[in-house]
Amino acid sequence: MMDPDVSVLLHCADWSGLLESQVRVELSERFNRRIDAALERHIEEVWTERVSREPWLFNGAKFRLHSFCLASPQCPSFSCDSSKPPPCPNSSFVTSLDFVEDQEDKSQSGQRPQGLCDSDPLRDVTQNSLDQRSRSVNHTENVEGVIQQTTNSLDQDCSTCRKAELPPHAGKNTDDRDTGPLLTLRLGLTCYKDYLGTNWSCRVAELRQRGGAEFSDPLALLAQPLGVGAVLCTGDRQVVLIRRSQRVAEAGGLLDIPGGHPEPQVVCERLGQTAGDVVSMATMQQRPEAVVSELFASVCAEIRDEVNVPLSCLGEPVLMGVALNHTSAGRPSAEFYVRCSLTSDEVRKLYWKGGAEAHESTDIVFLSRTEVLQLDRSSPLWSELCPSAKGAVLLYQTVEPDRE
Repeated sequence: MMDPDVSVLLHCADWSGLLESQVRVELSERFNRRIDAALERHIEEVWTERVSREPWLFNGAKFRLHSFCLASPQCPSFSCDSSKPPPCPNSSFVTSLDFVEDQEDKSQSGQRPQGLCDSDPLRDVTQNSLDQRSRSVNHTENVEGVIQQTTNSLDQDCSTCRKAELPPHAGKNTDDRDTGPLLTLRLGLTCYKDYLGTNWSCRVAELRQRGGAEFSDPLALLAQPLGVGAVLCTGDRQVVLIRRSQRVAEAGGLLDIPGGHPEPQVVCERLGQTAGDVVSMATMQQRPEAVVSELFASVCAEIRDEVNVPLSCLGEPVLMGVALNHTSAGRPSAEFYVRCSLTSDEVRKLYWKGGAEAHESTDIVFLSRTEVLQLDRSSPLWSELCPSAKGAVLLYQTVEPDRE
């Protein structure tokens, strides 16, 4: 099924999705957007104009997805030394025509960075990252006006809440979960201002052309912030969609999945940096597992804030893959499957009570698992889905993380 709005960059169907312990990150300034003096002036002009119209916009730091390395299902374990990166077989993902799977060959030095595969696997990170994340300062980037957010005690208010019990992780190659990381995401840093001035710029086609000509990478000059989204499935096997408010910056009025961004600021604060300090790449490089933890924790936090479902009712996120939104120049989003122990009726009641980000949506819609698996471009509902929801649906259909 082809849709010009979206494509799948990578999927994890060979493992029916990946758990947190199966993902690692490599952080480096080499993976940042390329800097160009004329482009920086353009970004400042775009930002100044946008802030004059929308003064509530906040320029928060984001992670930038540069490239990735996915293991082969035939050889799930990486074996390499610190001076030579492992091969990156591509048999287990679908690559976008507009994105080179292993762009690291085109790094600033012209050579592949050293030490792609570290000798130590990711350590387990405790789930207090969710609580730490919820205490960070929340800046609204796309809402009309500054909206007062109230503190919710969802875990106490939800008397019907039950601990989410996930079935054994279904699918192929389940024994491979003990082999260590299967996916490496290579991340740099970017920001919301750069995103508006590049991916959403009226000059984006020119930027892609220049990136290809000057750096052999059409995305070299783009911000490419990494988002997250969740296919949230209730205890009675209904998938949750929310209708975006007309006041949000993108895809107003369309149906979406809960989602947002992993926050570098949250990672740095959790690692001891003072709130408000400039995000430090060096700090995060010392504990890259904290970035993986934030990646997985952020999607649950978005569910809590947008749908008003307590964290204690959510199962462990399963990464299905990464989709690209071509309405914003191929912006990437990591899409997860998350099981909820509540029924659709219970989720609906919580949603209408209103969560921390209730202003971002106006309605909640439920589709059965069968209906989601059957969605395609010929379905009347498909045109109502925003690109992020389309990408998540494509990955859900490909990976089927809840297949029995």
